[in-house]
Amino acid sequence: MEEGSRNDEPMFSAVSSSPRQLFLLLRCINFASKAQVQISQEGLRFTVEESRVMQGLAFLEKSLFTTFNYTLPTHPTNNDDDSTSAPDSDFPIFQISLPSLLETLQILGLSDSKDRWAAPSTTYSSGITHSLSRGGPAAAFDARVLDMPGVCRLSCFGPGSPLSIILEESGVTTTCELVTYEPEIQEDIPLQRDRLAQKIIMRASWLHDAITELSSTSPTRLTITASPSAPFFTLSSAGPLGSATVEFSKDPQLLETFQVPKRTVNTYKYSSIKAAGKAMALASKVSIRGDYQGVLSLQFMIEVEGGGVSFVDFRFVPFLEEEGDDDEEGEGVGGEVERGYGSDED
Repeated sequence: MEEGSRNDEPMFSAVSSSPRQLFLLLRCINFASKAQVQISQEGLRFTVEESRVMQGLAFLEKSLFTTFNYTLPTHPTNNDDDSTSAPDSDFPIFQISLPSLLETLQILGLSDSKDRWAAPSTTYSSGITHSLSRGGPAAAFDARVLDMPGVCRLSCFGPGSPLSIILEESGVTTTCELVTYEPEIQEDIPLQRDRLAQKIIMRASWLHDAITELSSTSPTRLTITASPSAPFFTLSSAGPLGSATVEFSKDPQLLETFQVPKRTVNTYKYSSIKAAGKAMALASKVSIRGDYQGVLSLQFMIEVEGGGVSFVDFRFVPFLEEEGDDDEEGEGVGGEVERGYGSDED
């Protein structure tokens, strides 16, 4: 921490003329209290994990920022000259409070008003300090009223240093510092891309409608069936109020891409799939991929300002096939975790 504070120039700095854009992308993975951040020369990678059976990954490419500067951390070499240093090959990784970051990005009305006030219980002060130079109600500084764009400046001086966020809008400046924590997520849930059992691309809104429709039975599990013959793609739910099924035909206007060499059936925790609902509602397309171990990837393509696209990826670990419906749900999830994470070492 001290080393980072001694540097005159930050290790990382970036400026965005559209904080709302950053907010919408990061909100897609807002299902856990902390997000792991990795800074690289290509952008910022945010990873969120729940119970080691679900992960959300959002990558903010440097093209989303007006300016993006990153300098590899250096460490002393073995030379006699102590001042000599060499770049560190490892990109810095740390964790921050994701709810605090989202609250910061919407302080000056950068998101819809219903998003600002809908969840008053959201942890706001965890790991965050504010220096706010403004007066009067927030609505008076709303960019939609003043028709003036906001600017978001991000910076970090090095490992152990806080992530600094400066918001400038309509002459109002908000400075926030988010405490950084040691990383806890060891690795991504592995998806065997060279052994895909299914790859289906469709409009994200249709998947969102199907998941929402199935919620009427208060389901605990969601079964996804893909087959080269009819019914081609099926979502089935089961819960205390009954069961329901949504089937998709192979019509190219419905399923843009359909690559399923043989029939596969996998079951996942419904609440985990539903946690990707914000990404489903925001994205234009979704790529549904699964390998032969049952790991599911939902990769959402989200259109951003300037005609570009960004991707948000969710990965899910399935229930074990040998588990019966009478087994405890927690045991099923836990047993599948070890299988999912170990598959990458084979």
